[in-house]
Amino acid sequence: MDIQDERRRLLDAEGTDEYETVTGVRSEQDIYLDKVQNGKLYLAVFVSVLGPLSFGFVLGYSSPAIPDLITTNDDRVRLNDDQASWFGSIVTLGAAVGGLLGGWLVERIGRKLSLMFCSLPFVFGFAIITAAQNLWMLYVGRALTGLASGVTSLVVPVYISEIAHERVRGTMGSCVQLMVVTGICGAYVAGTYLGWRWLALCCSLPPTLLIVGMCFMPETPRYLLSQGKRREAEEALRFLRGPDAPVQWECARIEEACDHQGAGFKVSDLLEPCVYKPLAIGVLLMFFQQATGINAIMFYAENIFEDAHFDNRALGTVIVGLTQVFFTGIAALIMDRAGRKVLLCISGVAMTISAAVFGVFFHLTTGQHNNTSVRAMASGVEGSLGAGPEVDLAWLALASMGIFIAGFALGWGPIPWLVMSEIFPSNVKGFASAVCVLTNWGNAFIITKCFQDLLALLTNAGTFWLFSSMCAINVVFTIAFVPETKGKTLEQIQDNFRGTPAQFHS
Repeated sequence: MDIQDERRRLLDAEGTDEYETVTGVRSEQDIYLDKVQNGKLYLAVFVSVLGPLSFGFVLGYSSPAIPDLITTNDDRVRLNDDQASWFGSIVTLGAAVGGLLGGWLVERIGRKLSLMFCSLPFVFGFAIITAAQNLWMLYVGRALTGLASGVTSLVVPVYISEIAHERVRGTMGSCVQLMVVTGICGAYVAGTYLGWRWLALCCSLPPTLLIVGMCFMPETPRYLLSQGKRREAEEALRFLRGPDAPVQWECARIEEACDHQGAGFKVSDLLEPCVYKPLAIGVLLMFFQQATGINAIMFYAENIFEDAHFDNRALGTVIVGLTQVFFTGIAALIMDRAGRKVLLCISGVAMTISAAVFGVFFHLTTGQHNNTSVRAMASGVEGSLGAGPEVDLAWLALASMGIFIAGFALGWGPIPWLVMSEIFPSNVKGFASAVCVLTNWGNAFIITKCFQDLLALLTNAGTFWLFSSMCAINVVFTIAFVPETKGKTLEQIQDNFRGTPAQFHS
């Protein structure tokens, strides 16, 4: 009660008459947030999402670079099909390791320094690729950029969730995925004009700007308060909230939560409902995100464009990238209005239907059940497309792909990362986020490497019907277990898992 009295006193000290007409924590929040100015918060978010932009360039780099490396005249760096597969997939292994490293770094050196640290392997990795004289330099460069991507995918959502207030946290958090897909699209576009060495050099620019920009941005107030640095936390809040907001009030609220959560992570914390419940939700969100089959859809995208008579494959990949950017941007704009659960459900239903139609397309066009590769599938489709009236089925596949990618970008692309950053208590955030990131990237690697075997086992149609089933399970899981975090403070979200009285409504 002493802390609550202090919070009311701080608001009263600002001369707020409105407080006398309303009561409760939510009313205190409204009064406080009405005084907040968001300009420098937006600046801090913009600088931090240069990390996901770099991450997007890493993911998008392989699409234009691999064809160049396969056909290059330089025998020292020429890739065969197996080497090209490893060049693309080694990023996911590096990212899985980076997720574990990021979980350790955010607790040891803080969110800001972790972001600055992850810029270095981005820059070094792309520099090694630019100067590559043999295959191992290519692999090492990709592994380093993958490591940086794993750290980034953990640290940036945590950083944004801890500096943003509840009115804009959804939109700001969605900017992570928006910048990832922007980076992917940027790599596609740049790859149509630049060779693989110059493209790698271009990709090193965003992380260079990140390390410079973060020098002028604050550490998160929650991390500073967890380290007992109240004065520095107030200065950070004053930078983020503007000169008119009574930041001592928010400091008192965060301190109260820190007192409940303890000083650091202990294994015994896993027995607490406020830890194991959000951890289970976070891990399953990451698992289901990859189980949707998004990587398989992206893998087959170029063949679909070719079968639909888009002769320019590079243009096709750019169209896919722009689709992702557009619908992720829509998700960011409506995230704090529509809510997380609604968008996850809409996204899941769209992907369920489109993946099922994809399965029907493969079933009708191949007419066989012993395909063992995407190449064989493409040949079968191409043969059927030349048979006359079935040519229109290529447009069915094209429409299904478009709906699937749009649905993923609207919900299951950005929201798992956003929810991960919101639901964990501060004292376990590093460990729990690391487990989630490891689950995501580990699952991505397994699905990517096993996709050919899955096609052989289940046929093309069966594989995409399996993805459709997983998307349907996603919807059920979302309705039953994922909490709505729209408009709630991080403290209210954690109180919900703890089972203490809080103004939290799903």
